[in-house]
Amino acid sequence: MSSGAPKGENCLVDMDSKAGDLFSAEDAHPTGTGGAGILAKLGLPKGFSVGKAKEWIDRRRVSIRPWASFVDQRKFSKPRNFGEMCQRVVKNVEIYNSNYTFIFLGLILYCIISSPMLLIALAVFVGAFYIIRLRSLESKLVVFGRELTVPHQTGLAGAVSLPVFWLAGAGAAVFWVLGATLFVIGSHAAFHELEASDMDELLMEPV
Repeated sequence: MSSGAPKGENCLVDMDSKAGDLFSAEDAHPTGTGGAGILAKLGLPKGFSVGKAKEWIDRRRVSIRPWASFVDQRKFSKPRNFGEMCQRVVKNVEIYNSNYTFIFLGLILYCIISSPMLLIALAVFVGAFYIIRLRSLESKLVVFGRELTVPHQTGLAGAVSLPVFWLAGAGAAVFWVLGATLFVIGSHAAFHELEASDMDELLMEPV
């Protein structure tokens, strides 16, 4: 007796065809406005997708300067004066901006992983926002006669998860990440010597 359900390879093909739409924001409707993916349901900015985030990361990876040169101790020295230090900082931030970006992301990841309470707080925030967003899709959420927009829903999810973030010490974590980032990037940019070609380019720039 046939149940009409896909079996064997047909089932695998069916699952594979749907997997690509899971995080898609605009593939479920021919016009691109009725996306059934998670990103579309959450109401994230139009055009945002996992693919674009991956593309941004790939561009950053391509523009990364070699890490061996980045941490080569022979290329570090004390600047002769304040003016040279400022030149180094400006030029190194321009040259190693992708490296610095990954350092910043790495510090954020380390801070989150090393704090179980912060992980719980993030999970509470994402869960609260997801539930609020799903409710708003089923029926409009109205407070004091005004419909809650996506920013309002995000704020509501933040308010719900605020006590957990406070218990997790999120404020201290943010200041730690910012402080560590400024220290690491500032120290590297100030003490890392410029290449000869970079110095020539700097001297040729109009004042």
